[in-house]
Amino acid sequence: MAQGKTVVILGAGIGGVVLAERLRKTLPSEHRVVVVEKDSTHIFAPSLLWLMTGDREAQAISRPISALANRGIEVVRGTVEAIDPAARSARVNGRELKGDFLVIALGADLAPEKVPGLAEAGHNFYTLAGAESLREARLKLNKGRIVVLVSAMPFKCPGAPNEAAMLLDYDCRRRGLGAAVKVDLYTAEPGPMPVAGPAVSAALRQMIEAKGIGYHPNHAVTSVDPAARRISFANGASADFDLLAYIPPHVAPQAVRDSGLCGESGWVPVDRGTLETKYPGVYAIGDVAGIMLTAIGKPLPKAGVLAHGEAEVVAANIARAVTGRGAPQVFTGDGECFLESGDGRAGFGAGNFYADAGPQINLKPPSRLLHWGKVAYERYWLWSRF
Repeated sequence: MAQGKTVVILGAGIGGVVLAERLRKTLPSEHRVVVVEKDSTHIFAPSLLWLMTGDREAQAISRPISALANRGIEVVRGTVEAIDPAARSARVNGRELKGDFLVIALGADLAPEKVPGLAEAGHNFYTLAGAESLREARLKLNKGRIVVLVSAMPFKCPGAPNEAAMLLDYDCRRRGLGAAVKVDLYTAEPGPMPVAGPAVSAALRQMIEAKGIGYHPNHAVTSVDPAARRISFANGASADFDLLAYIPPHVAPQAVRDSGLCGESGWVPVDRGTLETKYPGVYAIGDVAGIMLTAIGKPLPKAGVLAHGEAEVVAANIARAVTGRGAPQVFTGDGECFLESGDGRAGFGAGNFYADAGPQINLKPPSRLLHWGKVAYERYWLWSRF
């Protein structure tokens, strides 16, 4: 059995945290598990939607990254400046960290600057600061138009813009503004969650439009005029707004792009079963990874539940490589997620993205039970991981 191995994990999002904790449970103590993270706190990102509507406070959905040390995980705070996949090493704050295994779980960087005027015009509800500023801004709007904007594809958490539109509509109605405020969703997508298949996409669009929310697909934004409060689209259309809630373009982190790991898609190509890159012992999981679903010609969605499943597989295979115990594992493409629809209800989508005929996803209609299921999972995640 090999002794004294080191696993370096870049990033402490959902995938990085699951991977680190699973490895620490399965590897003997002489092996090191090192996590690198630039932020001091872990934010449970799905709950930013509730923070946006005033149903959560930041401290309720945040936990200190340093708490991972209580589980025997080494935590290195700092920015990943460079990655050398051939050497399985990374430079962090000028210091080189070298591992016997290297796992890139850095997620996607948010790049609102790629759309002129976007950052100045609205609120990026994919960040804590943006969700908090949107929470305050919505209270100042008594009439007019809220636009939820998906600025580019791909983006993480494919259900989130649809949830955001329905939750903002619900928030207006519960505050007595239903007749005075209109919510519209503009997106570069051809329909809601198109990777889930036409039946699910159609059902979700019907759910959105049944609430009186305007749904506008195939609208790729080119620029935003903050002074005029107007969005311009590549198809020649424009849209005015009084309050803008947006999802910005996503890009792989600079250090990943500079490392030569990214493929034509702009993300890191990996074996879809093992998540290993072209470099032995180097893996990429979660949002930073690029996996093409050949049956439909679309990428695997960027979603926390998929990062979680990928992390479990990589942890098992690294542990097997180190200890010689256990059977090889493969990621099967299974995923599921809750879809908040407002009014204290949520739907639930689940299925397999790797099916030969294309993703086979089922969508359960919204219910109060499913909403409380999402609440229970939020609490379980924060309690069990930190």
